[in-house]
Amino acid sequence: MFSPAQTAKSQLAEIAFGRILTAMVTPFTTAGKLDQAGAGDLARWLCRDGFNDGVVVNGTTGESFATSNWEKASMIHAASMALQGTGRKVIAGVGSGDTAHSITLAQEAADQYADGLLVVAPYYSRPSQAGLLRHFLAVADSTDLPVMLYDIPKRTGVAISEETLAAAAQHPRIVAVKDAKGDLESTSRVIAETGLVYYSGDDALNLPLLSVGASGFVSVVGHFAARELRALLSAYSAGRVGEALDTHRRLLPTYAGTFRCPGAASVKAMLNRLGLPSGPVRLPLVDLTQAELERFLQDVHSSGLLPEPVPVQ
Repeated sequence: MFSPAQTAKSQLAEIAFGRILTAMVTPFTTAGKLDQAGAGDLARWLCRDGFNDGVVVNGTTGESFATSNWEKASMIHAASMALQGTGRKVIAGVGSGDTAHSITLAQEAADQYADGLLVVAPYYSRPSQAGLLRHFLAVADSTDLPVMLYDIPKRTGVAISEETLAAAAQHPRIVAVKDAKGDLESTSRVIAETGLVYYSGDDALNLPLLSVGASGFVSVVGHFAARELRALLSAYSAGRVGEALDTHRRLLPTYAGTFRCPGAASVKAMLNRLGLPSGPVRLPLVDLTQAELERFLQDVHSSGLLPEPVPVQ
């Protein structure tokens, strides 16, 4: 059983973040400039009734590696203003390889009315576990916003150990983890021992992570499959495991297709097809080729997410 403090942490996370979030792309104009108005429109569309509880901006899918501090702040402001008064949440990615830079991004996010922070392990430098912990605590101390840690060693080069997660969980504002580690055994132990609220950060593992105690998703396919993700979560939570499994299996082609190319490029291709704010990706990413787009659309169609294959113009 969780302690009262752990239970309070769980309640804070659900209030702060919701359960189904989409890691939103950053819309650009055809000239490659930030489309701030489009960002607000897209956030509203993603958070319409029956879809997402909120959006994560300035994450990997948001091409944060290719946007300036000003663009990041503008994205948070646009999404926050678009969702003001709706109860939907805006979580700001403040990832960086530099702790001082992450603190600056966190403080700017607070200034732009973000509801929470997503803090990935510093990338490329591969810090020690002691360095990881000090980084997380420093960012958490820099604002009053709740923090979701992001564990994705295949991108950062370093995994967050169970011991580091347990130590970080002692901070009152570190309440959740976006998990893309793919280690269900380790995740099971951390959930059981810390009370940290876990969100699947790997769409193909959404259902498996629920089975070991995760509470929700930070999804990429939630751009166009949030209704199905909500149905999966609702079915599993109600004990209709077979129904949840059916939905999981139906979405497998979409999961695979979305990440065959970089997720941001796949999502932007789909949003462009739907006439929604999106635009191109920025280098070093490149847009999908016609052949890649055709294959991706077939994947999505096979999951039942398109009424018929969308013809490529």
